[in-house]
Amino acid sequence: MNDFLEFEKPILEIQARINHLKDVVKTEPRQSEEIKKLQKKMEALQEEIYSKLTAWQKTLIARHSQRPNTDDYIEMLFEDFTELHGDRLYGDDKSILTGLARLDGRSVAVIGHQKGKTVKERITRNFGMPHPEGYRKALRIMQLAEKFKKPIITFVDTPGAYPGVGAEERGQSEAIARNLMVMSQIKVPIISVVIGEGGSGGALAISVADRLLMLQYSIYSVISPEGCAAILWNDAAKTAEAAEALKMTAQDLLHLKVIDEIIPEPPGGAHRNPSKMAEGLAKTLSKHLRELESLPQEERLQARYNRLRQIGTYSEEASLPKAPPSS
Repeated sequence: MNDFLEFEKPILEIQARINHLKDVVKTEPRQSEEIKKLQKKMEALQEEIYSKLTAWQKTLIARHSQRPNTDDYIEMLFEDFTELHGDRLYGDDKSILTGLARLDGRSVAVIGHQKGKTVKERITRNFGMPHPEGYRKALRIMQLAEKFKKPIITFVDTPGAYPGVGAEERGQSEAIARNLMVMSQIKVPIISVVIGEGGSGGALAISVADRLLMLQYSIYSVISPEGCAAILWNDAAKTAEAAEALKMTAQDLLHLKVIDEIIPEPPGGAHRNPSKMAEGLAKTLSKHLRELESLPQEERLQARYNRLRQIGTYSEEASLPKAPPSS
């Protein structure tokens, strides 16, 4: 009951009533009809609330503490996962999870940010904020996948790359830039899925792909709403306004042609029904993987290049202010 967000309180109240009646129904069976009515009412209310979500509310869902992590999807989607560790230069960054697995019988490389759920897990995983060695580990696995001709699937879920002094000293910006360069040229198919929060260069470093997908209530942005509000207005109260302006939701980014597809989530978000979410994600990944594998390599690489080049394009003529009417 503690995992309901502020805007979900009306749903919580009905759920509490249903839970109470479930205890009562043992002695008063006639209450079972009332439970059915309340369940229908709750489903209708949930549908109404979720049809009108703001960008900030979607951000809260994307950050939900119980939202499935990369390791959850690995367990539900893949078979024979073997985790691979270390960048062979400095160490093993636990905020990036990598390995080899099978998806529908295909051997693939899997890479993803890992936030963790409990406080202890989040500290161990550095809250999903990788150091340079995390990105270099990811790059090593990508190059291994290319060598053995295995498609790459990445899961994006990070507030951003870790901004600490040690990370900067070890070449954080260089590690991210190198990943962007190498991923743009890797010859095997790459599919990236934003499963929660896709923040700044920390997200970009594993999301240069042939296909970029987003879960329905995930976000993908150059900066967090809090950071944007602090820089532009120096006012935390402007966070929700910043979230709207950033155009960071899956729906905004599909309209802007930054992403290729939105994957629907179960009612209430992926954390309400992880197995159903995984089922839909598996079908989508398999579909895109089949399509990419059917393309000749040169054609696929050219399409990836074209896809990346068109992001952020605009008409200069349309952006110019209109001249005032002549008198």
